[in-house]
Amino acid sequence: MRKIKIVGIFIIFGLSFISHFIYELVPNTLFSILFPVNESIWEHMKLLVTPVALFSLFEYIFYRRKNIEFNNFILSYSISIILGILIYLIVYLPIDYIFGHSAIVAIGLLFIVFVIMQIISYYIMNYKNIKYSNIMGVGIIILLYIVFGYLTYKPIENDLFYDTQKKIYGMPKERI
Repeated sequence: MRKIKIVGIFIIFGLSFISHFIYELVPNTLFSILFPVNESIWEHMKLLVTPVALFSLFEYIFYRRKNIEFNNFILSYSISIILGILIYLIVYLPIDYIFGHSAIVAIGLLFIVFVIMQIISYYIMNYKNIKYSNIMGVGIIILLYIVFGYLTYKPIENDLFYDTQKKIYGMPKERI
């Protein structure tokens, strides 16, 4: 399981680069919820959700085929995603406000957060089975996407949701 988690870091990291551009290539309502629609910090938090969710599907199938035992699979990813978003924002926002945007810092931190997320997921999957963990995990993931969808179309007007390149909040007006 450790090897898959380590390999997963690099796969998720690669998927996050692809995910960054998917909405621009295929603009539609579903993809606006799953992938960033602008360059705001908030929209980029989708890169901590969708690539991880996509990799988790592969991981689940792999473990089932190899008869690898695990617990709390969906809950492990939903908790790691929430903590990943919090860790990213807590570390990145002060750096961004003090020093300004740096793509190298943003991408480096993204990689570090993916490492932390995989470690969190690993430990939760190796913890004793938590009753209703899959139901809780699915609920958390659904709630996350509802929040992302809502805030994509009705963003709060503050720096977290502001796209400094296009000078907009949320969804570009020509796409609504």
